Amino acid sequence: MKLNVKLAFIGFVALITGCASPMVTKQDAFPKMYTERPLSILVVPAINRSTAADAPDLYSITIAQPIAEAGYYVMPIPLTNLLLNQEGIIDGAQLREVNASKFKQLFGADAVLFVTINKWDTNYYVTGGNVTVGAEFDLVSTQTSEVLWNYNSMIVHNTSGNSGNLIADIISTAITTALTDYVPIAHIVNATVVNTMPVGKYHVAHGKDGAMQSVNKNQSTQTK
Repeated sequence: MKLNVKLAFIGFVALITGCASPMVTKQDAFPKMYTERPLSILVVPAINRSTAADAPDLYSITIAQPIAEAGYYVMPIPLTNLLLNQEGIIDGAQLREVNASKFKQLFGADAVLFVTINKWDTNYYVTGGNVTVGAEFDLVSTQTSEVLWNYNSMIVHNTSGNSGNLIADIISTAITTALTDYVPIAHIVNATVVNTMPVGKYHVAHGKDGAMQSVNKNQSTQTK
């Protein structure tokens, strides 16, 4: 119950923050998704530009569910990582320059998802604290090597105490910030971002969600 409440709260904060920016439809933001209609997605190890060594692992264990719920077949991530590790590949940066058609040949995937984790920071100051997670997502076609979907997202989770007692709040903030569970935050980041992706064949709204104004124009860099 506590986890659900936390997820709902963070999601609500992300939602009202996004509403302040201009919104566009999925069709306008990502037209290539509707013309190519990928069915299967290969998720490769994240590119980690943050200071948190465990950030790629947290991202990896929380990304498959929202993509699957969006109507796509997700190539098994543990198996993908195992095969890549056997080739000495543990970081997505090693794959960024590889011709996308190779992923089609090796895994049979229609598209490959690259994620760059830019921030995964715990910030603590005298009167408050927060956890900031920022990432960029690129879905690349294995047929054309074109970017089908791209999105940037940043979520700031407040860990400050708010009792009104300065000393108590300092102590509460320090403890809360130190003990913050990053997995629920990773879930929210991934779910929030994937929500902007046009749904796949295995979703009831497939081909019907193009008119949805659910894409923050300032965070989407996809062009026609």
